[in-house]
Amino acid sequence: MLHFEWDESKNTENQQKHGVSFHLAQHAFADPQRVITEDLAHSSSEKRFYCFGKVESGILTVRFAYRKDNVRIIGAGFWRKGRKLYETENKIHK
Repeated sequence: MLHFEWDESKNTENQQKHGVSFHLAQHAFADPQRVITEDLAHSSSEKRFYCFGKVESGILTVRFAYRKDNVRIIGAGFWRKGRKLYETENKIHK
């Protein structure tokens, strides 16, 4: 079972900027067809990742890091690039 954590001020900022709470973002990890990729553009001091998963009626992109035994959510939003990658990986044709 995954355990999630986040900075509450970052959560509030994310909700204002992207309209997505980190509480909702956790649900992307429950999608059995989720796609997880490493964020290669991030600094080398900490590995970061993206989770692309279906939440409600869309594909949610969640940026996160593994910290100890937790998944630390850093950002989330419904972005076209994430949806496209999810559809490509899952061979969904529209």
